Amino acid sequence: MGAAALAVVPAARASAAIADAAVVPALVIGTGYGGCVTALRLAEAGVDVHMVEMGMAWDTPGSDGKIFANTTTPDQRSFWLRTKTKQPLSNFLGFPIDKSIPRYTGVLDAEEFAGITVYQGRGVGGGSLVNGGMAVTPKRETFGEILPSVDPAEMYGTYYPRANAELGAALVRPEWFESTAAYQYARVGRKHAQRSNFPYVFVPTVYDWDYMEQEEAGTVPESALAGEILYGNNHGKKSLQKTYLPKIRATGRVTISALHRVVSVVPASGGYLVTIEQLDTTGGVVATKQVTAAKVFFAAGSVGTSKLLVKLKATGALPNLNGEVGAGWGDNGNVMCGRANHLWDPTGSLQSAIPTLGIDNWAAGGAFAEVAPLPTGFETFASFYLSITRTPNRARFTWNPATNKVDLSWQTEWKQVSIAAAKTIFDKINSKEGTIYRTDLFGVYKIWGDHLTYHPLGGAILGRATDNHGRLHGHPGLYVVDGALIPGTTVVNPFVTITALAERNIARIIATDF
Repeated sequence: MGAAALAVVPAARASAAIADAAVVPALVIGTGYGGCVTALRLAEAGVDVHMVEMGMAWDTPGSDGKIFANTTTPDQRSFWLRTKTKQPLSNFLGFPIDKSIPRYTGVLDAEEFAGITVYQGRGVGGGSLVNGGMAVTPKRETFGEILPSVDPAEMYGTYYPRANAELGAALVRPEWFESTAAYQYARVGRKHAQRSNFPYVFVPTVYDWDYMEQEEAGTVPESALAGEILYGNNHGKKSLQKTYLPKIRATGRVTISALHRVVSVVPASGGYLVTIEQLDTTGGVVATKQVTAAKVFFAAGSVGTSKLLVKLKATGALPNLNGEVGAGWGDNGNVMCGRANHLWDPTGSLQSAIPTLGIDNWAAGGAFAEVAPLPTGFETFASFYLSITRTPNRARFTWNPATNKVDLSWQTEWKQVSIAAAKTIFDKINSKEGTIYRTDLFGVYKIWGDHLTYHPLGGAILGRATDNHGRLHGHPGLYVVDGALIPGTTVVNPFVTITALAERNIARIIATDF
């Protein structure tokens, strides 16, 4: 894909806002991976679809001429309805780095529960706007850990290939990787893994590699090489804004309402009566609408879908949902750490924000670690990692009538299992290299980033809260199509699996329910 083709595609306009009392054949709540797959395939099958998205459309540049804020200088565009940033890496060299910002419907939500902060994308395109772009298909031999009720033959024969093709997953060009200054940090991480006899793997990503090479050559605006990732990427990343969403718009059958939040779904004549709040950019409610939908697809992400379903069951709106709603939620075993390298092992002042290398100790230690960037713009002599680990711990969402909110039963101490798994890699590397853990990244003398997840999964588990294709038990015409279906782990970065599972499920739903 050439540079000229990489302008951000407008995903939705205010003129598409759904009208009060509208009647729609299919309503999709959310515009992330599961929602976009569902909307596209329904539209291709001749079904008119309306998508509702709580976040913004992200199609209008700010005063700096850019749609998204830079990672190193977050502004109001960075965080969802916060007055102070809550960056995953909260400290540097012993100093806190969070800063005050105006309250705004920014692109990254740091949603806090007791025991864990869950990072999620907010906007048309969902998590694809803010993730690192690592498009990892799990090894077939581990698939039984992920979705035991799903036939791996159909996933690996049809739906994983379809997902990867639609998402534009591709590997970095090896010759360029070996020579570019932008991946010196990854080559150092690879060298340390090799010297401790850990397998390392190159991971496909959804970044346009031709564009990144042009960034380095100085012929196009910098994006990954300007540290753009956590709060959106302005040019090279193939988010859903550049893959599924243009195809969705081209069908002519899908409209999208941004800054619209679903608060209720109840059975009604003709399907379900859905109550939707329209928001302004401070989070205020400016209108309340009621829409009738013949079928409703929950695609608000693992947390959004789970919270909504738990609330609807507990408050009597959808009383026939079963007791599995809210259960089986996990953090994909996420834990972060940094290592302080020697002065003769610099990681580079220029670091591509798109990781493309992982250390695979899953079979021996239950951990897969992506070699992540620290794109500060200066030499840190540090290696940084996000680990995905095997952990049995699962939490449950429950309705709290005293606060009128949904709680999550996650326990911070559960992360000790993930830390132990990650240590099977990094203790050995530190011992071999004579290095130590960084203690200045997550607080004072705190080694492990054990307070968060980027990869929320579960809460409406396939085959438990739903049938084996996402139909919710107890209320015909309601479906879950996102990461809430996956029981807590995908062993690797999850968005390719979420996309592939959505492709599998909607194919069956269209064949039998429409």
